[in-house]
Amino acid sequence: MSMTDNLQAHYAEILGILGEDVTRDGLKDTPTRAAKAMQFLTDGYQKDLNQVINDAVFESDTDEMVIVQDIEFYSLCEHHVLPFIGRCHIAYVPNGKVLGLSKFARIVDMFSRRLQIQEGLTKQIADAVLEVTDAKGVGVVMEGKHMCMMMRGVQKQNSSMITSVMLGAFRDSQNTRTEFLRLIGK
Repeated sequence: MSMTDNLQAHYAEILGILGEDVTRDGLKDTPTRAAKAMQFLTDGYQKDLNQVINDAVFESDTDEMVIVQDIEFYSLCEHHVLPFIGRCHIAYVPNGKVLGLSKFARIVDMFSRRLQIQEGLTKQIADAVLEVTDAKGVGVVMEGKHMCMMMRGVQKQNSSMITSVMLGAFRDSQNTRTEFLRLIGK
């Protein structure tokens, strides 16, 4: 049985337990669509960092801060399997190598398409950028809105979560950290 077939069977069972008739018009194809959606939303498990980077690390004499900001992300919380969405800002100080621009978004996608908590997601992204660039420092700030807090539980619609990880020069130098936060408007 394929992963899609297996997930489809479980979604049909869950809908039945909830009291739905999975043979009615509106739900006939829902187990299949839900299975395919879940596979897409968690395809980060099928990727590794080398595959995502695809040799897009280049020699460079640039030694000033590089920032990629407002990378949108979509993830699922590992506690409720509900979405959390937001923006990610990544900065690094190169140490002889730079990373292709699109690879930052691909790193964010790879880790966000796994069941996550935002704190862990932020650290995974920072560690990955440091690993592939061997930068002097890496800073990551993520801003997220969590459906598990908005749709259920305390139902707070205007709350958001901000997490940060500062490595190397961003941790060691207040000036570097301050420059990064000022440039992203934090």
